[in-house]
Amino acid sequence: MTRLSDTIARIQQNLRIDADEALQLLGEADLMTLGHLAQEKRFLHHPQSHVTYVKDRNINYTNICVSGCRFCAFYKTPGQDGGYVISKNELQQKIAETIELGGTQILLQGGMHPDLGLDFYEEMLGFIKHTFDIHVHGFSPPEIDFIAQKSHLSVADTITRLKKAGLDSIPGGGAEILCDEVRQKVSPNKCTTDAWLEVMRQAHMAGMRSSATMMFGHLETDVHIIQHLDRIRRLQDETGGFTAFIPWTFQPQNTRIQVEKKTGVEYLKVLSLSRIFLDNIDNIQASWVTQGDKIAQTALFFGANDMGSTMIEENVVASAGVDFMLSVQELQRLITTAGFEPRQRDCCYNLL
Repeated sequence: MTRLSDTIARIQQNLRIDADEALQLLGEADLMTLGHLAQEKRFLHHPQSHVTYVKDRNINYTNICVSGCRFCAFYKTPGQDGGYVISKNELQQKIAETIELGGTQILLQGGMHPDLGLDFYEEMLGFIKHTFDIHVHGFSPPEIDFIAQKSHLSVADTITRLKKAGLDSIPGGGAEILCDEVRQKVSPNKCTTDAWLEVMRQAHMAGMRSSATMMFGHLETDVHIIQHLDRIRRLQDETGGFTAFIPWTFQPQNTRIQVEKKTGVEYLKVLSLSRIFLDNIDNIQASWVTQGDKIAQTALFFGANDMGSTMIEENVVASAGVDFMLSVQELQRLITTAGFEPRQRDCCYNLL
């Protein structure tokens, strides 16, 4: 087996490490070693001292979902009290307010709603684009896979129609852990690992960009984390379509998975490893929504170069009892006091 010192030397020579070496790093390297290596990689990708953020709003067009994921405290089953599908009037109000607050995009996500066909999504996108000049970052791979199956269309055809209707890019949600052994335990009704990756592959081939995420700290092991990172890196080698990677920790409150919440140290180790291993993805995002402001600020010294969204609205993580909120001014202050320059960006990481 490769010695840890040899693996570290390869990273310092800017050589790609394999999955076994990544597993060794996660298990054996201490936090400060990982952070130092990750920060060196960060400045190879971004020599300047910018830390970026985007002004947007999370709009959940429905909370009705048949997936039944054990980690989700947000969804309602069909017919359950509290279930909704957003009205055009409410959607219009939310987007108008977003633009008034300087937002440049909306993150549009919902559940696997059994009664909504492709025509609903096309009409919603058409309404948004006809009414507003705003970037629509929408529909995670499980949603798109579900829509495609329900419409008896291929994933490629479904993405073509959504893009034509006004979809601009795809968020990396619904990835959880890209290993079916874990997915069967936490989200058995959601699409498989291969299906998640195929949605992203087809989106990239259609000229769309997307992000990628990983939710860890539930029923996975270190091996599963490395498998997830490896699948993302392999697809990025193939398509080059991922703009960013966002690892975040599972929030167990109000869910059906009762585990100890991951510590800030555990989060920072995985974040650092993500920067080191994903050498073909330019941007690594800190998750202040799940970690709070202090750990997110610390993440800027452990490989992260982006603070994500100002989150004018967020419902899913809040349903799990986590309610960290940051104003634009506070986000900028955190970046500045860490010694970096805050810069607003768009969805594709172009500076505004």
